[in-house]
Amino acid sequence: MATRWGICSAGKISHDFSVALRTLASEDHQIVAVAARDLQHAEEFARKHSIPRAYGSYDELAKDPDVDVVYVGTIHPHHLSAGKLFMKSRKNVLIEKPLAMNSREVQELITAAQKYSVFLMEAIWTRFFPASLEVRRLLSGGEVGDVRLVRADLGAPLTHIARLAERKMGGGALLDLGIYCLQFVFMVFNGERPESIQATGHCIDTGVDGTAVLVLKFSGNRLAICTCSITVMLTNDAVITGTKGNIKVPNHMWCPTALEVNGKEMQFPLPEADMTLNFTNSTGLRYEAEEVRRCLQKGLKESPGMLWAHSILIAEVIDEARRQLGVTYDQDSIQ
Repeated sequence: MATRWGICSAGKISHDFSVALRTLASEDHQIVAVAARDLQHAEEFARKHSIPRAYGSYDELAKDPDVDVVYVGTIHPHHLSAGKLFMKSRKNVLIEKPLAMNSREVQELITAAQKYSVFLMEAIWTRFFPASLEVRRLLSGGEVGDVRLVRADLGAPLTHIARLAERKMGGGALLDLGIYCLQFVFMVFNGERPESIQATGHCIDTGVDGTAVLVLKFSGNRLAICTCSITVMLTNDAVITGTKGNIKVPNHMWCPTALEVNGKEMQFPLPEADMTLNFTNSTGLRYEAEEVRRCLQKGLKESPGMLWAHSILIAEVIDEARRQLGVTYDQDSIQ
């Protein structure tokens, strides 16, 4: 039986996710409904993607008995309320990254998932790309020896995009881009908590972080350096350096299709899209959808590839980095 998806929000990332689902077998994945706060937008989205039902409110989607799991593609500040709405209606949820605005909200979502006994996963799609799975296999096999240093960079001039630049919309480099760098680090170090976190950078005039550099120190003098920016173009790559060599994600580290392992290149091509996409390599969103289906079939409430503990850790590190940079959101003062 197919996993029946509901789509929450009719924006750009929801479009790309819907396109990605069509690269998978229809007997495994079907979109049965879409909801937006504007019914016209939902209806337009439904026509474009041949979705049978369109709703003008998230409440209607939550009440749809034919929906197994909801993909939440709203802007960051709405992740908590949307996620709790669907889980209260006993819907499984895949929520776009960041899972929430801060670690308190992340914990609130996890508590709701536990209370209502539903599946919850932060949609960090990078974790499920074939290239990322290969990185984990190489590390577990000792291909580069003991890892001593991880570097990850991600940035581009993006301050013209309101949701990335405005405080009220959850903007800032750390929440939108730095999360990819951090998840990569914690994937490499198996979710180990760093001994220290040092952050520096600068804020733009809206009060959010424009560029941030984080240095994380782990046990045994192992280090990770993460740089993220919405003001300048960075190399957008990642390197794992070990005692026997290195693994490099040469470009698009947030949606990898290639690796260099001790100088040897490896390619992991993606399927073609049947519509124009908004973001790079978006057909790769299929891999997180496949993970959700696998977990649901096994009766799991969290993904082994993106554990709740990792989501909490990432959020706590971002909270601390924002504290050091002086970046606050309204959600930080809510108790």
